[in-house]
Amino acid sequence: MATYAPRVRTGRDDSERGSTLPFVLVCWLVAALMVFGAIAASDAFLEQQEVQAVCDGAALAAANQADEAALYADGVGTELPLTRASAQAAVADQLDSGASALDAWSTETDGAEVTVRCTRFVDIAFGWLFLGGQQLKRTATASARAPTLG
Repeated sequence: MATYAPRVRTGRDDSERGSTLPFVLVCWLVAALMVFGAIAASDAFLEQQEVQAVCDGAALAAANQADEAALYADGVGTELPLTRASAQAAVADQLDSGASALDAWSTETDGAEVTVRCTRFVDIAFGWLFLGGQQLKRTATASARAPTLG
């Protein structure tokens, strides 16, 4: 007949049994929130890059649109003259021809450099979790100088 050693008591109480399950569930919840947060942050970053690219293109289009009336009246100097009206018309043409829509944009110019500010409200992945269902505002600013001559 086989002889077995007496059972060793670990000093633990049976009331602690199953206490690791809540800890494991909390760890999984934290890990899931981190993954969802990373996905939402990368989506917001990509949306920002897209708005910036659209804004850069609009600024370049505006900088290449010289004010023809001032150009013919004053002649060609060291810089092509820019006006707010010509810059706005060039930005509007650029944005109308593209596939990316903006919610708002504005232009400013000092006569040689144009600055375009673009805004778009976007839905991001898991926005319902991190933004409470609200859209995220993405704003970009781009500047471009008129091409110089000579």
